[in-house]
Amino acid sequence: MNRKNDPVARYYASSTQAADAALSRAERAHDLAQVRERIAALVRGQTVLELACGTGYWTEVVAASAERVLATDILDEMIERAQRRRLPEGKVAFRRVDGLDLPDDLGTFSCVFIGFWWSHLKRDEQDDLLGQLRARLGPNVTLILLDDVYVEGSSTTVARTDAQGNTYEIVTAPDGERFELPKNYPADSALRKRLGGDVREIRIERLTYYWLLTCRLK
Repeated sequence: MNRKNDPVARYYASSTQAADAALSRAERAHDLAQVRERIAALVRGQTVLELACGTGYWTEVVAASAERVLATDILDEMIERAQRRRLPEGKVAFRRVDGLDLPDDLGTFSCVFIGFWWSHLKRDEQDDLLGQLRARLGPNVTLILLDDVYVEGSSTTVARTDAQGNTYEIVTAPDGERFELPKNYPADSALRKRLGGDVREIRIERLTYYWLLTCRLK
């Protein structure tokens, strides 16, 4: 399946600065500083697989304390942008990977980090991803999810909800094209229910603008 034609991939391909713009808002600076510090602590000394690395903002945070990082994305545009970050010499490798079609030769890792992609996955895709991670990486690998909390007046308005309970937002690319993207804002109970069959030791932390979930694959 060519997921480069997926609306989420197409939007970010045409708007490579969108993710960084969301992180640069002044009102989010305090939360962002806390999250950066927390992520750095969680991945210290770990061998990390990063899915949907985007522009490499979080790759830079992870690489500062991890032992090594394989940063992956489905878009060449994102990987090229991420490679321009100030990254530790010899510690970070990049590879074009569809996160929902993981190759067999990824290698071994002690940790998986997913920043701001989980919310763009529909519920069945989330289940598929968890199954693939367990099959490719095996048990006891740490999984870290970081994503957005819905904040009235700051977050993009939810446009609709489908029959499966997925919510969607409408965004506009710099060229004026409009995209309807899945964008889910799960409650803690929904996260525990969604992940509980595939992981253990779930811990969820919430700030004003972000939530952070850590667990281990079963």
